[in-house]
Amino acid sequence: MPASSLAVREIPLFPLPELVLFPGAHLPLHIFEFRYRIMMNTILQGDRSFGVLMFDPETKSPARIGCAAEVLHSQKLPDDRMKMLSIGKQRFRVLDYVREKPYLVGLVEWIDDQPTEQDLSTLVDEVDQLLRDVVHLSAKLTSREVELPNNIPSMPQELSYWIASNLYDAADEQQALLEMLDTENRLEREAEILTTTRNHLAARTALKDVWE
Repeated sequence: MPASSLAVREIPLFPLPELVLFPGAHLPLHIFEFRYRIMMNTILQGDRSFGVLMFDPETKSPARIGCAAEVLHSQKLPDDRMKMLSIGKQRFRVLDYVREKPYLVGLVEWIDDQPTEQDLSTLVDEVDQLLRDVVHLSAKLTSREVELPNNIPSMPQELSYWIASNLYDAADEQQALLEMLDTENRLEREAEILTTTRNHLAARTALKDVWE
């Protein structure tokens, strides 16, 4: 167990429906509910940190594993609403709920991937190529120019977070990836997802070429 997981602290929690935050990912927020305005005003006077948990509308409960966020910028609007930009920092596991009013506060422990001596460079190259194949096929299928950003991480763990955070309309899959504690397993699962997507897009592109 990584040493960082031994640190335990209380943090305010922000459950968000169908949203999974990953370390390094940006999260823009529009705060309008009274309880969350209280929460954000409180954290802005402190370390500017809070926890994000995916809220499942079906079970009416938040996930137990989430990601801490740090507020980078905040703007108060005339009617007390707030606009904020935050960034994902470190993952955590909720050990217990300390209180629920006026907003949720949890006792959490920090978690991280297990350290590994494995050389994951081949797997990183595979995932990177699959990603580029998917983007190329998407551009061809939609007849739109799609470009990958220049700052895609090259380190295995950071790349696995980046891929996971950019999956579209797949909150349950993202939550499963967030909960994994092994970088290799996360990248392997992402390779499977990207392969399936690439094959699907390739079939659609071939069909489009036949009809054009």
